[in-house]
Amino acid sequence: MEDMADDTFEVRVGERGELAAGVVGLELVAADGGALPAAPAGAHIDLVLPSGLVRQYSLCAREDRPGTWRIAVLREAGGRGGSAELHDEVVEGTRLRAAGPRNRFPLLPADDLLFIAGGIGITPLLPMLAQAERDKSRWRLAYGGRTRASMAFLPELAAYGERVTVHPQDECGPLDIDALLSPAPAGARVYCCGPEPLLAAVRERCAALPRLTLHTERFAAAAPAAAPAGADAGFEAVLKRSGTSVLVPAGTSVLRAVREAGVAVLASCEEGTCGTCETTVLEGAVEHRDSLLTEQERAAGDLMLICVSRSRGPRLVLDL
Repeated sequence: MEDMADDTFEVRVGERGELAAGVVGLELVAADGGALPAAPAGAHIDLVLPSGLVRQYSLCAREDRPGTWRIAVLREAGGRGGSAELHDEVVEGTRLRAAGPRNRFPLLPADDLLFIAGGIGITPLLPMLAQAERDKSRWRLAYGGRTRASMAFLPELAAYGERVTVHPQDECGPLDIDALLSPAPAGARVYCCGPEPLLAAVRERCAALPRLTLHTERFAAAAPAAAPAGADAGFEAVLKRSGTSVLVPAGTSVLRAVREAGVAVLASCEEGTCGTCETTVLEGAVEHRDSLLTEQERAAGDLMLICVSRSRGPRLVLDL
């Protein structure tokens, strides 16, 4: 594989198949016939679709297919077009460009693990189960969905037996978060991925259970906090590697200003959740408005998501 200047490379769709009602699975292989980079549990890629849209997808590669990637894509009726394009226009043999893998949702060592998935949120958790097995951790998974027919990967999950509980809402109601969390012992890690109402419920319950450590991956931005006075003022962004600087006016994102200056930057969600546009900050203070960076990362001040975050002062120097 030969990487381009923008860090993307070419992949090809190998196998394509329906995983559940409204969910398509795509196996990706290296276009040059080599092996794709290994991906740790929780990793994602950025995929450049034929239309030029960039979308982020969690990897759930099969262990019996080393050197390949697999993604699962839910058709989103009210989405921004990426899922419809993959469902309707991408077929076996289609060539795409990709970047990654990157991991903002790593599986950390723990003796006890509780996985909670809602709908397509099962995707990043699937390889975590295999990793937990290899690590000989104690784990269990609660997987909720609208209907059994809409829930992907049920045949694969069946191999884990009673450690996996499937909760189709039309059969047994919504997930009982309290009942799931209460038996978890001190030191357990909780990994949750799914729609925002599920994440909010799990966050609320875990906040009252300090013995547990919660890790989440979200599909949508959190409600933005009120910006400090003056935080929307214009500022200068110095692009160190490009040898140029741009003015970022009030009401314009750093991402837009940088692109208008002719500097190519991959971006997917453009709402501060996916991390595709994460950029190293060399100088300056950042007004963080994302839903991704940890408090420790924000305090360090050397990273920002340029689609939503801004400068606290008149000047930022970026590694672009």
